[in-house]
Amino acid sequence: MTLAVAVVAPRGLSAADGPPVRGFCIAAPGPSQVESFAGFIARGLAPRRVNTLILRVDFNYQFASRPELAAPGGLSKADVQRLVAVCRTNQIRLIPQINLLGHQSWESHTGALLSVHPEFDETPWVTNPAKYVWPNPDGLYCRSYCPLHPQVHDVVFAAVDEVCDAFEADAFHAGMDEVFYLGEAKCPRCGGKDKAGLFAGEVSLIRDHLKASRRELWIWGDRLIDGKTSGMGEWEASANGTGRAVDLIPHDVFICDWHYERAELSAVYFAMKGFRVAACPWTNARAAGQQWADMVRFREQSSAPMRDRFQGVVQTVWSDAGSFLRDFDARSRGDAKAGKSAAACFLALSSGWAAAGASAP
Repeated sequence: MTLAVAVVAPRGLSAADGPPVRGFCIAAPGPSQVESFAGFIARGLAPRRVNTLILRVDFNYQFASRPELAAPGGLSKADVQRLVAVCRTNQIRLIPQINLLGHQSWESHTGALLSVHPEFDETPWVTNPAKYVWPNPDGLYCRSYCPLHPQVHDVVFAAVDEVCDAFEADAFHAGMDEVFYLGEAKCPRCGGKDKAGLFAGEVSLIRDHLKASRRELWIWGDRLIDGKTSGMGEWEASANGTGRAVDLIPHDVFICDWHYERAELSAVYFAMKGFRVAACPWTNARAAGQQWADMVRFREQSSAPMRDRFQGVVQTVWSDAGSFLRDFDARSRGDAKAGKSAAACFLALSSGWAAAGASAP
């Protein structure tokens, strides 16, 4: 049974004429899943009028430019071209993501970048625990690379460029969420420096690099919100001083504003600061429906410059592609048990998109 959430456009603005971004974000499939995922794009995303697909590739790619980062079981260029082709056929903008700055480890597992380049680690003195728990004395959630290491960008930008070229992308998502390690006192390069300045400097550097190839930068927005002032805490917002970076980065950076349990109004904050923004739900279908309705309402009630900053909604999925596809297929058939999941949220949210498309002239 699929949850139903009514998405009602305010008077004077139809859902068909609503926000331009109807997005979907998920981990990139493995090579063995490429064909089934291509089918999902054609039969699951396109009929629901999804027009933006963010694939979280990270280092799960067979890099030629930086072979030390290549994942043996990662996507090949041919795999990526299969996905590019099906997206092009269905007029879906395809945006690859590699987590930059933060999320360079997960619990006790260090990711590819810091595994082969430990010299980039912002906190090399922190050891991976045998059994991970949160909270912990080191404040270890995910590792970061040091943004001021003199060689780090030679490595990561080579990977970014290669992935963007393979995906024929005009935009790149750099992640940059949940950065807890930054400007640590013991770091010989950035210790003691302003964390907002460090974060903004990294965002700006990545943005400038992409702009040279006529690509735009997308990031998650949580580090740009002050957690105390907003009351959103240290996960959906920042508790380590990076919030002021919102006033230090270029306005052409696209903000993905994730909130999973409530339809927070921080999209208005970002739009007032001059940024284009999309709200990002996960498993709460009611919140997702409200986020879309808010975007439609904000566009109707705003001035012309503000209106275009409210870009839409991007459904997020935080499982592997295979798990999502199994749940999606079961729920599409009506076989799954009722309850929260990313698939249930997406089906509820996108039902309004599909209906609007069917009723459009």
